[in-house]
Amino acid sequence: MTKRYSVRKLRPSDMDRILEIEHASFGKDAYDRNLFAEFLHNCGDLFLVSETARGVCGYMLTCIRGRESDTRAELVSVAVDPAHRGRGAATSLMDSTLRRLRLRGVSRLSLMVRVTNRQALAFYEKYGFHKVRIVRGYYEDKSDGFLMAKNLEP
Repeated sequence: MTKRYSVRKLRPSDMDRILEIEHASFGKDAYDRNLFAEFLHNCGDLFLVSETARGVCGYMLTCIRGRESDTRAELVSVAVDPAHRGRGAATSLMDSTLRRLRLRGVSRLSLMVRVTNRQALAFYEKYGFHKVRIVRGYYEDKSDGFLMAKNLEP
């Protein structure tokens, strides 16, 4: 049975938990506290967490880019605590993010994903993202990524 997750904006007091989830998800490639603090400052309205009654179990970080007449957004990072994967936390985050972007008039959402991350690719394709191109050597370990994008309806 799918658990119920609520989604809200990240609070500074959530940062330790976000870092735990980040390290559990990305290991040595995890973002650090300073980078997350910068994203919170610059993209705070779209730095969302998913939680249950027991606390925060995932996050999705999106930043709006572009000019007012052609507003685009980038999904910068998403991670879910391994114990909550496959239970709807990422779905609740994506649904909320897409709703918030549409309300702001964002026309396109893009993201990068490792070409080997089949689970993430399937998740994004379920939401209508399509592969735009391969970006060779995108990641620090020189592995390739797919640039993916989705046009948002008004």
